[in-house]
Amino acid sequence: MKRTPIVLVLAGVLALAGCSGGGAAQSAAPATAPAGSPAPTAAPAGGGGTYAVITHAAPGDSFWDVVKNGAEAAGKQYGASVTYQGDGDAAKQSQLIDQAVTQKVDGIVVSMANPDALKESIGKAVAARIPVITVNSGLDRSKEFGALTHVGQSEDVAGRGAGEQLKAAGVTKLLCVIHEAGNVGLDQRCKGAEQTLGGSVERLQVDVSNLADVSSKVTAKIQSDQAINGVLALNPAVAIAARDALKDAGSQAKLGTFDLSGDVVTAIKDGEVLFAVDQQQYLQGWLPITFLHLYKSNLNTVGGGLPVNTGPGFVTKDNAEQVAKLAESGTR
Repeated sequence: MKRTPIVLVLAGVLALAGCSGGGAAQSAAPATAPAGSPAPTAAPAGGGGTYAVITHAAPGDSFWDVVKNGAEAAGKQYGASVTYQGDGDAAKQSQLIDQAVTQKVDGIVVSMANPDALKESIGKAVAARIPVITVNSGLDRSKEFGALTHVGQSEDVAGRGAGEQLKAAGVTKLLCVIHEAGNVGLDQRCKGAEQTLGGSVERLQVDVSNLADVSSKVTAKIQSDQAINGVLALNPAVAIAARDALKDAGSQAKLGTFDLSGDVVTAIKDGEVLFAVDQQQYLQGWLPITFLHLYKSNLNTVGGGLPVNTGPGFVTKDNAEQVAKLAESGTR
């Protein structure tokens, strides 16, 4: 699948209220905010605004660095002040949301890896009439919590697509490597892959902040179970650690991953990784700031009650060269 340049994707999203990552077209945006949303405060066109992006990212996660790049680039485009903070501890993430509410920002962007832990804080933001857009994780709870829309991909659909790719490559027993405990989206990816693989799927819990340990755990698992002939990483840094593990184990198991980095694209070109599920995380930073800017300046809402899909697509050896330089520059 060849990827559409980011500028065209953005144009398509703004024109059609969302790009389709799972085959379902997005409906047009309504003229007013959906029921239950905080009432907007109109601002002159071109007003900058202050926006807080608060994610569940651990420090140094290359995936979230690209989200941050997208959010900051959009802020610069619209003359807005954008702050980015991440914390893998849901309680601390809630505190960051509470701080943003206290600061009376013009909008909040939040990822919900653990929705229940964030419900109260997001509720405070909505009650304070601060518009909220959820990204990446928590699609199923976004509307319930009063968010304007959700920007990301259906993890279940993406997982099924990954399972199809691995099945076509001959994988019959898959090791699905989960790098964040309690992240509902990661479990959905593994479940989706299990649905379409037609073989068995075993989960391995690792810690993304300790990649050396990730590599050793994958090596040990591969060596102890010779039936495993496929590995699915759910993070680009974990994918590279898994690649090294397969080399150390002398395994011919096929490796696929979710999400891009420069190293992952190089590994795809070199035939070390079969594919990367591409959810275009740059758009998960850029689009929410764009949507909040439009909401503040022109009372626009996007999505028509449906999420705005940024994926999934697939980067393979056939199209890796096209996105290599973009990934290295921090926009893919």
